[in-house]
Amino acid sequence: MTKPGQCDPWEVDLSCCDLPEDAASEETTDRWVRVASIILWGLSGRRWGPSCPVTVRPCRRSCLDPYPYTVRWGTVGPWVPYIGLDGAWRNASVCGCRSDCSCSELCEVSLPGPVYDIQSVDVDGETLPAPDPANDVIGSYRVDAPGLLVRTDGECWPDCQDMAAPPGTPGTFTVTYRTGLPLDAAAIAAVSELACHFIKGCGGSSCGCKSNRNVTRVTRQGFDMEMADPTVIYSEGRTGLPLADAWLATVNPHRLASPSRAYSPDYRRPRVTTWP
Repeated sequence: MTKPGQCDPWEVDLSCCDLPEDAASEETTDRWVRVASIILWGLSGRRWGPSCPVTVRPCRRSCLDPYPYTVRWGTVGPWVPYIGLDGAWRNASVCGCRSDCSCSELCEVSLPGPVYDIQSVDVDGETLPAPDPANDVIGSYRVDAPGLLVRTDGECWPDCQDMAAPPGTPGTFTVTYRTGLPLDAAAIAAVSELACHFIKGCGGSSCGCKSNRNVTRVTRQGFDMEMADPTVIYSEGRTGLPLADAWLATVNPHRLASPSRAYSPDYRRPRVTTWP
């Protein structure tokens, strides 16, 4: 699945910008905040959210997917012998423990993440109740790392669905969610500094979007001033601003263009409709 991009600008704090009241209109400020958010999202490895919502149609792993054989013994599944910490032999049921940390029935599907939040979950054309911790509402599901959507109302996710039917109709199962890591104080400070830099340039100053990026050395009346080559700074995935570059060096020290992923031929990826 192609990683969704940014739809909404990041949260910013422009109190340290020291901008004059007539420096820029609200429309101009909003535009450059959005530009700063997109740039830092890309330079930080496209891992910070929230992203644009994406709707997927998951396929729940069947009971014996991880088991190398196709035999089924009764309704519980095959028993796999193992040696416990006390040295005694025991039998583990492949289907009795769906999670390696739970010995009860745990119904879950895997979503490509990290999951920022769940927008909606629809089963057979009905939207399931969402959890609301602020009002002590448990809801019908929760998200466990790394991107496991767990059913909590005693029911289970559909074993299969009609992929030919449109989402939100009987016989379908769709999840709409956003990806990305939550922004912390350092990320907000970084995007605020970059946004301020752009906004000031639009007010006629010597920085921001109107600055001359081709000057690296100035000599005037016996005074020499040499500045860093901006092309080198940009080629290294940096902005030339101290807060923004310190944050980028912290969260993306190896300058990765996108998050690392591990692929397995046994993993069933959710289906995403891209057109129409």
